[in-house]
Amino acid sequence: MSQHLTLEEIHDFKGKYPKQLWYLFLTEMWERFCFYGLRGMLTVFMVTQLMIDEKAANLQYGAIQAFIYAFTFIGGLFADKILGFRKSLFWGGILMIAGSFIIAANPTGFFYIGTCFTIVGTGFFKPNISTMVGELYRAGDPRRDAGFGLFYSGINIGAMLGGALCVWLGQNENFGWSWAFGAAGVVMIIGLLTFVFTQGSLGPIGLSPLKDKPAGTRKGYEIATFIGSLVVMPLILLMVSKTEYTDYFMYTIGPVTLIYLAYEMSKLTGAERKKMVAALVFIVFSIFFWAFFEQSGGSLSLFALYNLNDTLLGTIHMNPNSVNNSANSIFVIIFSIVIGLLWVWMAKKKIEPNSVVKFGLGFLFLAAAFYIFFATRFFAGPDGKTSLDIFTLAYLIITFGELCLSPIGLSLMTKLAPKKLWGVMMGMWFLASAYGQYVAGLLGAGMATTNENATLTEKLISYTDGYKQLGLYALIAGIVLIVISPMVRKLMQEVK
Repeated sequence: MSQHLTLEEIHDFKGKYPKQLWYLFLTEMWERFCFYGLRGMLTVFMVTQLMIDEKAANLQYGAIQAFIYAFTFIGGLFADKILGFRKSLFWGGILMIAGSFIIAANPTGFFYIGTCFTIVGTGFFKPNISTMVGELYRAGDPRRDAGFGLFYSGINIGAMLGGALCVWLGQNENFGWSWAFGAAGVVMIIGLLTFVFTQGSLGPIGLSPLKDKPAGTRKGYEIATFIGSLVVMPLILLMVSKTEYTDYFMYTIGPVTLIYLAYEMSKLTGAERKKMVAALVFIVFSIFFWAFFEQSGGSLSLFALYNLNDTLLGTIHMNPNSVNNSANSIFVIIFSIVIGLLWVWMAKKKIEPNSVVKFGLGFLFLAAAFYIFFATRFFAGPDGKTSLDIFTLAYLIITFGELCLSPIGLSLMTKLAPKKLWGVMMGMWFLASAYGQYVAGLLGAGMATTNENATLTEKLISYTDGYKQLGLYALIAGIVLIVISPMVRKLMQEVK
């Protein structure tokens, strides 16, 4: 019966959330375990196992993460034009599973090869599930933001488990890095099976845009896409292993994408174009946000490795990198519902800030967090190790910033873009993240000490100086956004 659901029947759901949201939530939860598990291991693994210096590890981290997010744009494009969201998601999941097990087979030998599979796989997987969440709602349905809020909160369970567990397995002498990478692959299988067995409830959502074409033509395009995504692997391997090639890629894909977007926008009405310009403002500022925020996988990961003690709240002994990788997700799970209810209460009182001001507030919280990271230097002992408690407090503040920005960011892309460009705009949102990751690597490399024999205290001073600078940049960005909010609101028209 569920196979024949119409879009109208899905949209007419009773209560706060459609049942399909829970299935997509579970699929994404396990994918985020895999993704954040791998992300949390990257710099620590490169520095301790591949013996790469800190500066190079930050650049390498930025390059890998940038490619992952850049390929979400390309994956969104192929889903929009050829595969449809469901087949794209399935193919991406298969590649991510392969990537995890390839690295697990020989972590130091196959690291870059497996990473290439993960990059392309995430590109096909990631943008499409968020777009399907958007399609569960009619345009203007006031429950949409709550749905994205729940989705965003729920997937953080996976991010928390992956972030805490994988790096712990890798650094634990009873297990090791093969177990860590293997665990990411196992949970990805669980996520993919969840989707396969529940996709019937999605009705027409996510089917191939070529479904009305002759079967032979459709299959030809699909097979060409699958083969092409494998053929491109050696090129990605070259670009990921040599970060100067990443520079060329990032200098190219942004301008090309903007030219393509300008072409698509030329076919829109004047009102639609204004909304798209507003969406681009959010996209540009999100690049800066993620450049600061994504220090968590780069410089903050190395800061946790070298400069944090392992005691939380005076008595609990914790791996500092497990805290670094999971604290944000734990706080998102706890506070996303609270922040959502706060917005609802403020809306009733007619004092809820608009989306642009919320973005600005996100930067102000981010600024406060980086000033707290800077302040950890005042709690350091003579051994150069500082307080895990103060470090964790900064993550609490970062989370408030993220909750002001990221859930509404995804929702805004589907609100401001016409439906035919949803996949492209979701891809643009993730491409902005790619630039954020790329810049995050450059910023992290700039903070790392160039002296290989630097003491832990010298490392502490070098990184915290950098965090103070990022705090200032985030403060300026937040103020600018709040000042220009009336102009952006005019471009957004009726969209809140």
